[in-house]
Amino acid sequence: MSTSATVTPPAAPPRTARSRALALGVLASGMLMIVLDGSIVTVAMPAIQDDLGFSPAGLSWVVNAYLIAFGSLLLLAGRLGDLLGRRRVFLAGTGVFTAASLLAGAATSPAVLIAARFLQGVGSAMAAAVSLGILVTLFTEPGERARAIAVFSFTGAAGASIGQVVGGLLTDALSWHWIFFINLPIGLAALALAVRVLPGDRGTDTDTARGLAARADVVGALLITAGLMLGIYTVVKVEQYGWVSAHTLGLGALAAALTGAFIARQATARTPLMPLRIFRSRGVVGANVVQMLMVAALFSFQIVLALHLQRVLGYSAAETGLAMLPAALVIGAVSLGVSARLIGRFGERNVLLTGLLLLVTLLVLLTRIPVDAHYATDVLPLMFLSAGFGLALPALTSLGMSDAGEEDAGLASGLFNTTQQIGMAVGVAVLSTLAASRSERLLAGGAGRAEALTGGYHLAFGVGAGLLMTAFVVAYVVLRRRTR
Repeated sequence: MSTSATVTPPAAPPRTARSRALALGVLASGMLMIVLDGSIVTVAMPAIQDDLGFSPAGLSWVVNAYLIAFGSLLLLAGRLGDLLGRRRVFLAGTGVFTAASLLAGAATSPAVLIAARFLQGVGSAMAAAVSLGILVTLFTEPGERARAIAVFSFTGAAGASIGQVVGGLLTDALSWHWIFFINLPIGLAALALAVRVLPGDRGTDTDTARGLAARADVVGALLITAGLMLGIYTVVKVEQYGWVSAHTLGLGALAAALTGAFIARQATARTPLMPLRIFRSRGVVGANVVQMLMVAALFSFQIVLALHLQRVLGYSAAETGLAMLPAALVIGAVSLGVSARLIGRFGERNVLLTGLLLLVTLLVLLTRIPVDAHYATDVLPLMFLSAGFGLALPALTSLGMSDAGEEDAGLASGLFNTTQQIGMAVGVAVLSTLAASRSERLLAGGAGRAEALTGGYHLAFGVGAGLLMTAFVVAYVVLRRRTR
């Protein structure tokens, strides 16, 4: 530690239950805004392409620019929250995201929209990376923390389904510009409340400039940011170049080398960006591995099922969002209503394992969904199994933050969000590629378009179920039972 650094005691959290509830509302609103933005954009892509004249390849960068910035900066932003103050980083990130949303909504050219989306990713990374760190320092009593994490997890789990509904309605009723403008009142309200109710912390150094200069590992930050950015870019372009192309293998090897160099530096740096002591916790390591596998698998439910509804059954964007809405309601009812009580009684590990088994059952049953599926009999009953989301996500989040001390809360939060984004990127690349390849083979064999698409989706559901079973085994073996 630098001799010039002055360590200050952690800032006291708000004293009243009402203040803590308002702070939780701010954090959850920020996460909801970030998650909604991702799912809303996917629904509006055709309208954006027609209006701004995107090429098919260029249109993908409306999503890719956001994902690359968001996923690659989470770890850095989380550590900066520990050094500079998590409240400060949250406010800055929410401000950047809100301003970028205004720029995106006003965009009149593809270049401006892509730049705005990249800035949205930067702001999202800053706000999301420190949110869990703020939450666990606000709610220190186990029961309160479990309930707070349940609320926070619900916003992430259900936000995607809600975003599809809102995105379809806004695009059809107004225009695609409003999918970004809707962030303005939410962002401004979150900023106004955050200034009042989030606990003021000054990080681990009382002087901002001196704290950064003395304690931030600049070389490590450059290595991990470049490695993650390059790795995520490589994964999102797999569908275009293929897994064994020179492009994928070359950039993948370079990303792995940069990440390896970062880890080696953390073992020797005087003030590491990511102290390797965080990986001594079985809970932190196990929860992050389980989350990566689970998020990769759940792409098959959230996206592949939506594709089946649209491309096979002929649903519109708004109809697809409404069809997925029961899943959001079930997730909300479970995560907000019973998950905290179950965690308090049976422990995070047991609740997580139960949730994973429900999700495995859901995906296995989806491998049997017919080409001419009827929503009321073939799809709607399966939505109740999405209760597994409401059980698994709060328990997993609690485990991922369980051993984070005050000085590492931002880092643990950033790491947890980073593995989530990596899992999402890998899930999109792997499952979409496998589904497309399977559909092409069936078409070549003489199958009809609907049958070929359904066969590809069945494969994606099956692989997703396998990933969830692997997550179950990891959770059972690695995560210890914790005495309640």
